[in-house]
Amino acid sequence: MISIPTAVEAVIKKRPFLEAALIEGLINLSALARHLKPEIEKMVDKEVNDSAVIMALNRLVPTLEANVAEKAKIVVEKIGDITVRSNLADYTFLNSPTLLHTHAKLLEKINQTTNIFCTFSQGVYETTLVVSESIAEMVEKLYAEEQMLSKNSELSLITVKLPSDNTLYPGVYYYLFKELAWDNINIVEVISTTNEFTVVVADKDIHRAFAVMMNTKQRVAQLNGI
Repeated sequence: MISIPTAVEAVIKKRPFLEAALIEGLINLSALARHLKPEIEKMVDKEVNDSAVIMALNRLVPTLEANVAEKAKIVVEKIGDITVRSNLADYTFLNSPTLLHTHAKLLEKINQTTNIFCTFSQGVYETTLVVSESIAEMVEKLYAEEQMLSKNSELSLITVKLPSDNTLYPGVYYYLFKELAWDNINIVEVISTTNEFTVVVADKDIHRAFAVMMNTKQRVAQLNGI
């Protein structure tokens, strides 16, 4: 049987937005305790009172603050350039025996063209292309025999340069994606390499998304005295 504080911590950690709201002091602990009590009682296999849950929440908040601050400090201290690119289109095709050959034809055609963005992201069953809108017509002609699953236009992207040892630190992606989600910014695609990640958003969201990323960096830098 686990203790009440352990059960409260487990419940909160399953709810990232609730965790963030607790850290920001946006939640009435008494109301939250009443809401969580049935789940806590089930985990500890006994009846608990509201005050015990409130006490556990009060003790948990400083720990959450310390953990998030440390992760945020790592992100802020080592994060690199944040760049933006607009006028993009997004295509998703079903994987097929001919798809790689079609990719090769596209790359051959744009090889000598400057200021063109083109990236492939291949999954188990489908492949996504994010390209400059200026070559959208070319893509649609070259891939005419492939099965298109979706198409989006009027897109932009933000690329964040990560430190070379970013894979050693848990929570980096969560922290940044959480900030975008809190601002109700929908992510159309995520493109990731070892030392950078890119989020694709609608053109209408790009200015807010960039502002969120920069403001987050500045705010956490001030919090940690960087």
